[in-house]
Amino acid sequence: MTTEHIEVERKFEADESLALPDLTGTGAVAAVDGPEEQALEATYYDTPDLRLLRSRVTLRRRTGGADAGWHVKLPGANGSRRELHQPPGRAARTAPRSVTGPVLGLLGTAAAEPVATIATRRVVHRLLDEQGRVLAELADDSVVGTALATDPGEPATVTSWRELEVELVDGDEALLEAVAERLVAAGARPSALPSKLGRVLDGRLPVPAPPAAEPEAAEDGGSGTKGTKGTKGKKRKKAAKGERLPARTAGEVVLGAVAGQLKALRDADLAVRTEQPEGVHDLRVACRRLRSILAAFRPVLDREHTDPLRTELQWVGAQLSGARDTEVALSHLRELVAAQPVELVLGPVAARLQQTEIKDHEAGARRVTRTLTDRRYLQLLDALDALLAQPPVTELAAEPASAPLADAVRRSGKRLRRLVEAAREAEGAERHHLLHEVRKATKRVRYTAEVAATGFGEPAAALVACTKEVQDRLGTAQDTVVTRDVAVRLGRAAYAAGENAWTYGRLHALEEARAAAAEDGFWTLEPGLRRAIRTVVRLA
Repeated sequence: MTTEHIEVERKFEADESLALPDLTGTGAVAAVDGPEEQALEATYYDTPDLRLLRSRVTLRRRTGGADAGWHVKLPGANGSRRELHQPPGRAARTAPRSVTGPVLGLLGTAAAEPVATIATRRVVHRLLDEQGRVLAELADDSVVGTALATDPGEPATVTSWRELEVELVDGDEALLEAVAERLVAAGARPSALPSKLGRVLDGRLPVPAPPAAEPEAAEDGGSGTKGTKGTKGKKRKKAAKGERLPARTAGEVVLGAVAGQLKALRDADLAVRTEQPEGVHDLRVACRRLRSILAAFRPVLDREHTDPLRTELQWVGAQLSGARDTEVALSHLRELVAAQPVELVLGPVAARLQQTEIKDHEAGARRVTRTLTDRRYLQLLDALDALLAQPPVTELAAEPASAPLADAVRRSGKRLRRLVEAAREAEGAERHHLLHEVRKATKRVRYTAEVAATGFGEPAAALVACTKEVQDRLGTAQDTVVTRDVAVRLGRAAYAAGENAWTYGRLHALEEARAAAAEDGFWTLEPGLRRAIRTVVRLA
């Protein structure tokens, strides 16, 4: 059985001679209980290239203490850590699948093997309030860490140090800050590294390179615009100082964008596996962004290598789409029914929608699990890592970024324009289909413009904002396709069960009207979209 704990703590380095200060009276601390001595032995697991540690994730099997067993520590919000715990079991040499499951997206097809051991002599002091409630625990650790040899015949590396950890139990951030101030005043130093394992394996971690592009958010929203403004502000400051901005190559910009989206994909993967909200949505968005970047920048990254990756990314998106789209449709229909006059809701419509949503969610969750544990998906993650490790760049990658970026926007804009003109001439179902293709083409323009924003500033940011608005309108129209299909399906099921199906027909009609309004809104925005594309292309 897996349990979860949110860990909020501060770590400090301390000389052996440091005497712990009396923390009574610090914040709400009325007394200090202890000391209690513990002997902890932990084996840490990772891949040879330390994929987990590089993502700020640790996996260990620990004996001793009150929480002996398997621990997976994941990055949390505001510097906290999410800790998943399972009983120790019998396995020790290899981490069991039930433990590695949450981080399978980081491991890919690689196995997690022992990379280090850490022995800790811990002395615990519990900080209590006036009612005897434990506010925090102060652990005084004497640590011996061993980095295991990476190759046969190589020696292990042993490191020893003293460390202090203050972890909140029932206390708050103000208490944590007050205790930290007292420890620093006594001579402790904030730890330079976030974990014991990071210290033991510090020499094996690659030095992080400066980012080649502004990071993009996983959410399919307008955050790219904010990143662009920040970048432009920094450029203005440098220009004001007379500093020469370094010219960036097309390869640097494009590979930076790929790296950012691969990180977003893995963050979303972790969110799905640990049942966090919006994980499936964010994973689909990351797949779409990667596909668009690889397609738009084929002149920079050899398509012989990238086209197979685009095919696999499309497969992942298709596997996940049904679960997400139906979930959104049912949620919208439930809200729509709740807003109807009671006399227009005939029969147990709300109950049928709710029951269908529960069943579809369970079926969708099973499909998502199958996809994310499929070896095909894990091999895709390995292939994306390999793309960044040995980029299949063309000669164009070494050139200044501005011309290739503008050309990518031009080509994606040209494709969009052809689809728009085809949709303008079409009617009925064919027009709806073509507007769906227009929406997908608009996404490619947007994702391409987000990459180009690092070089073209405000015009590219304006294009991103415009494409987002177009996406919203056409996305609404496409959503109604799914909601109308669901309304028909449920109406037929209700009729077969002897229920009045009239309300489902009303829902279908309301969704038709919503689609028409969304499409009208698109045609109002379309001229501005064409102008925004031309503005960016002319900057090259």
